[in-house]
Amino acid sequence: MAKEARLVQGNQAMAEGAIYAGARFYAGYPITPSSEIAEECSKVMLKVGGVYMQMEDEIASIAAVIGASLTGAKAFTATSGPGFSLMQENLGLAVMGEVPCVVIDVQRCGPSTGLATKPAQSDIMQLRWGRHGDQIVIALCPATVNECFALTVTAFNFAEKFRVPVILAPDEIVGHMRENFSVPEPGEIAVIDRKKPSVSADRYLPFAADADGVAPLAAYGSDYVFHVSSSMHGRDGYSNNDPANAAWRVAQLHRKIEMHQDEIVLTKSFAVEDADVLLIAYGATTRAGRAAAMEARKQGIKAGVLQLVTLWPFADKEVAALAKKAKTVVVPEMNYSGQVAGEVRRVLGSGAEIRRVNSYNGEIISPQDILKAIV
Repeated sequence: MAKEARLVQGNQAMAEGAIYAGARFYAGYPITPSSEIAEECSKVMLKVGGVYMQMEDEIASIAAVIGASLTGAKAFTATSGPGFSLMQENLGLAVMGEVPCVVIDVQRCGPSTGLATKPAQSDIMQLRWGRHGDQIVIALCPATVNECFALTVTAFNFAEKFRVPVILAPDEIVGHMRENFSVPEPGEIAVIDRKKPSVSADRYLPFAADADGVAPLAAYGSDYVFHVSSSMHGRDGYSNNDPANAAWRVAQLHRKIEMHQDEIVLTKSFAVEDADVLLIAYGATTRAGRAAAMEARKQGIKAGVLQLVTLWPFADKEVAALAKKAKTVVVPEMNYSGQVAGEVRRVLGSGAEIRRVNSYNGEIISPQDILKAIV
């Protein structure tokens, strides 16, 4: 029997994806243009045996998510630019404490309050570097309603598997668009749960990584009593200021991601096999890029699109491999400075021809805007 297709909003699909992935705790503070995620969770979370909490602000929201995760729950929150800024300190705690959780940042036009209901793709560097100190995160970016659902499941899978906070960063257009969507059957998309300790409680070390770079995580309230701290700590979780320990700790936070980079870095490509012009896009600009590439081909220009599904870690190998075949690279994005274009420049070097297409007035980049840079 065919699945029932519904007209679903991107924000709604992300809430449904979280439930599908096993999320049973949501804490958040309403903020445009992510509020529909909180609204959907307020309706659904209790029905599936979960907890919904509207917090007093975004700082409290991410703190509650971290606490819930440490009790063993899959936990998440949703916000936008100003709220995401408020979450950075506690996100740093989640990195240092290796706490699995998911944060959805529906990007909007800033700085500050900015154009609260208008789209942007200007949080890219904040996703990566918003917290101080040496740290690394995983950030994903959907371009369709189906991807909103599927990448939310992926975000939870990555968070649980690698004990990291994962950021899902759609732009406002993707968060608010509506498309036909059918919820996958249970088991149709793999769901991963965190690795639990196999040793007895008296031998458990919460930061002693296995060969895969990830330490098993027990739950507060169980027989395992352990310590999670924002300070530099050793394998036992307690403060340790020894330089050798600090070097191991910082390297370990990076190494567990670097070891699995081929699994984490996700891209999609469209008509790139013979492309002389390579468009590198993400989020809503992927759709405009594909339309522009199709029109360019009608005009005799071989254009193709590389969609960055994973924003961080950056797709160095994938960008380098495809750009090597192309004569020109075009990067359309909804920000002033070309935040992804700068990363492309880093990968390809100063000699590569890279054309930027930027919009920062709260309006989407159109296929015609991109065509001007191609033709």
